[in-house]
Amino acid sequence: MGSDRLGREQLHGTRMVEREAELPSVRAKERQERALEFGLESAASVRDRKIPLFNRAAGRGNGWTFVGMPFQEDMRELADQDVAFVGAPLDAGTTYRPGTRFGPDALRRISQLAAFTYNVELGIDLHESLDMVDCGDVNVMPANIEKSFDQIDRAVAYIHERGIFPVILGGDHSIGYPDIRALAPYVDGNIGIIHFDRHSDLSEYNMDERMHGTPFFHATNIPNAPATNLVQVGIGGWTSSRSGVQVSRERRASVITLTDVDRWGVDRVAELALELAWKDAKAVFLSFDIDSIDPAFAPGTGTPMSGGLLPREALRMLHLVTREGLAGMELVEVAPQYDISDITSGLGVHIILDVLATLVNEGKLGRRPDATVKADAEVARVDDQVTPAGG
Repeated sequence: MGSDRLGREQLHGTRMVEREAELPSVRAKERQERALEFGLESAASVRDRKIPLFNRAAGRGNGWTFVGMPFQEDMRELADQDVAFVGAPLDAGTTYRPGTRFGPDALRRISQLAAFTYNVELGIDLHESLDMVDCGDVNVMPANIEKSFDQIDRAVAYIHERGIFPVILGGDHSIGYPDIRALAPYVDGNIGIIHFDRHSDLSEYNMDERMHGTPFFHATNIPNAPATNLVQVGIGGWTSSRSGVQVSRERRASVITLTDVDRWGVDRVAELALELAWKDAKAVFLSFDIDSIDPAFAPGTGTPMSGGLLPREALRMLHLVTREGLAGMELVEVAPQYDISDITSGLGVHIILDVLATLVNEGKLGRRPDATVKADAEVARVDDQVTPAGG
């Protein structure tokens, strides 16, 4: 019996724990150093300084970049591109159904259907008019929403600082606050916000924290992002917050309900939204919550509310409210585990591409198609005049 006695020394686990000390870690350290070098330093509130600001572990040219754009591995080389897509995979701000941390991946995956970036109705090929890159995801902290805000703020500010148009792929709507906070220092004047949603998101706190029902309370506390330039489109239904509505009234934000859309029509309310957002403002930011769309067309979201906008209504309004230009945009609250056949993610991609196309066609971003055609013709003309060597 004595020889059969089992002790800690006889455990396979003990031997393997001891073996770990003998394993090399050179390549792991090299990968970590490379990720930190290319992904930049995290916000000051992040204690583990080995965590980079931008996650370099995902998106390495594996086909899951947004509409197949190049992956910007070395963020130090982000310099003169037109558009930067960046994921904010956060759902720490959800109050009921989580899952929006998987939104950026779902948007990238289904975006492969639109990888050619051509639209016959709009007469545009975005790949020809815009220099676009995918920066991967921000390293957020799932258990700490304030540190996540700091990370998102720092990452989006890095893009703004370089004069590049950011497209932030959410993530729950709590990211609206750090996205505006990131923009504010780079606008010499007031910022207007056009906010599509079924919920006001103007409460001060949800469950004692800043969460996805609170971003615009805190964003409009920023001195150059006053609530008088906040226009909310699609608000209504049975998940409304009385405290948020109270803030709307006190701060004089503008609320456009679906009743207004039905009464006055898409074009008239869009014109009003444009006028209110730009009044005495120097820039406008677009915040689009996918739950502003009726859940018959966008079921993949955490807080669906029936009676929302139809997709064609939303796309028409977006064309009208973005034609004067934007300083950036976010697409939030895609939760793919509640989706059906990727229709919510696909609609999110459509919305993003339509906004970019409108900005290009209106001469607010990149190169207009007519200018691109003229430039190509000029290059061809010059090439025809050059005699090849030996010819």
